[in-house]
Amino acid sequence: MSYLRPDIRQRADELVSLYPQRRSAMLPLLHLAQEQDGYLTDEGMAEVAELTGTSPAEVRGTASFYDMFHLEPVGKYVVGVCTNIACLLAGGEELLDHASKTLGCSIGGTSADGLFTLEETECLADCDIAPVVQVNHRYVRTTTPDALDALVTDLRNGRRDDEIPPHGTLIRVRRNGGLRAPRAQVAAEREAAQKAREARAAKETK
Repeated sequence: MSYLRPDIRQRADELVSLYPQRRSAMLPLLHLAQEQDGYLTDEGMAEVAELTGTSPAEVRGTASFYDMFHLEPVGKYVVGVCTNIACLLAGGEELLDHASKTLGCSIGGTSADGLFTLEETECLADCDIAPVVQVNHRYVRTTTPDALDALVTDLRNGRRDDEIPPHGTLIRVRRNGGLRAPRAQVAAEREAAQKAREARAAKETK
């Protein structure tokens, strides 16, 4: 029985079908698992391993390399404040300390109500509006303590839910672009490619 919700599992199967090698789908599958739970559970990573023909240890090793994946529960909103050089000079450290007080959690910690996790980040590539703040990987253009307090109030009251979904959701609406070949055709072509690789390998060993 699948650990992933039926809609997530359907998207996962569609993703796997796009890659000649199943393991190549690991990163997008991890994003799907994180979308469901807000972080990567052991069960979610085990299912990604099953889908990609790898081991849970390989999946965990890959996930632990990337900052966007969380292996432990985080808040509904992950607030990142940049303290790299441009943001540092613009008051990034001071804003980070203020955020810690406002959210009621340490840097790297989660608030007691489970709503916020606070992170100190490296460059977020929006240096002309420093210090840069992101919430769930969305730019919020919040550069002062007063603006950050107003943002937190809005988040607590659900007034930003139309633009900032819970952590783990990368996109709200599935794109209509990209590969549109029938799944059966993709599967047949992948099987043919696999047979061709096996034939070449057999020929080379003779």
